[in-house]
Amino acid sequence: MPVAISPSFSAEPPSRCDSVWRGATLVTMQDGHYNLIENGAMAVADGKIVWTGSAADCPVFAGATQHEFSGGIITPGFVDCHTHLVFGGDRSAEFEQRLNGVSYAEIAAAGGGILSTVNATREASEDELLAQALFRLQPLLAEGVTCVEIKSGYGLSVESELKMLRVIRRLGVMLPVEVKSTCLAAHALPPEFKGRADDYIDLICETLLPVVASENLADAVDAFCEHLAFSPAQVERVFNAAKALGLPVKLHAEQLSSLHGSALAARHHALSADHLEYATAEDAQAMAASGTVAVLLPGAYYLLRETQCPPVDEFRKLQVPMALASDANPGTSPALSLRLMLNMGCTLFRLTPEEALAGITCHGARALGLQETHGTLEAGKVADFIHWPLSRPAELVYWLGGQLPCTVVFRGEVRGEFR
Repeated sequence: MPVAISPSFSAEPPSRCDSVWRGATLVTMQDGHYNLIENGAMAVADGKIVWTGSAADCPVFAGATQHEFSGGIITPGFVDCHTHLVFGGDRSAEFEQRLNGVSYAEIAAAGGGILSTVNATREASEDELLAQALFRLQPLLAEGVTCVEIKSGYGLSVESELKMLRVIRRLGVMLPVEVKSTCLAAHALPPEFKGRADDYIDLICETLLPVVASENLADAVDAFCEHLAFSPAQVERVFNAAKALGLPVKLHAEQLSSLHGSALAARHHALSADHLEYATAEDAQAMAASGTVAVLLPGAYYLLRETQCPPVDEFRKLQVPMALASDANPGTSPALSLRLMLNMGCTLFRLTPEEALAGITCHGARALGLQETHGTLEAGKVADFIHWPLSRPAELVYWLGGQLPCTVVFRGEVRGEFR
């Protein structure tokens, strides 16, 4: 197990702090490794970490609230960097149909598939979408998610996409969680644009994205580069429009086939390329050169019974940061547990427990452009962390299902204790 690291404080200790947290091993996740500080302590002021180190070396902070744990570990708050939590309806009936032998083509011909979610999302009011999203988000929060990205992409019209993005912004105001909003209008071709994909891309680039940017409804723009969605040339048009408006980009790439969308994302210095089952060595090299994060989504891989794994060994060799996420969505990953993705990432994609935990902390934060503020326990970062009465970090990956007891701290305040 990694040895303790040097505490992250300057020569002069901070002049004040609001609270001190001690009595557990800090799993700092600096540089993507556990980097443990045994019997550690953290000082927090104004919602940020101002000191970390050994409890024996902790300065005396007069008037600070003292929090004492009786052992266990403290990890950074979890980051779920790829979700689709806002949508209308559900597709559990289709899931049952598929298991009873009905093909996806037959389901789609009967009005099912993604277009059934599009119809339900278009028909739902903002308040209805909000209530349904709250139901899905709460289980993630209960197991330690303190930062979550949520995409649009089931409206597929200017009005409905804006409705989804407004709901995402409302979630960030209502709940004690950092919410990053992503515009994924280029997710699928809406039925009214059948055979006119370029016209729909025109609508996104010329009409929708300028409104999204002017109303500050998104923090990034995403697209689905796949034979059943949009071509690399069409995605590039979306990327160019987004970048002209000052919005960073991300991409669903290489999930079902190799179109080298991840290399396209890298050329545009995308924050991340996600899925990546069919990514090549050349794609990985491009991502390594650009710093684009590989977001692995084992939930969809599992539910679709895929057999082609992402090139994890290639990403390791080239030191491409690998994030993990729930991909919570109605069709291919109805996952409400990010901790389950830790285990799936290890069992299905052969990640190590340390790599998996880095995937939902420091690398998950990097996939959202938040590496300077989130994802590790060190001075200057937001005070988002979780105490677990566990003996070692690998236990977070080891246990399948259930609610592990934990105390979740968001911006320096206890958000909840779960037992």
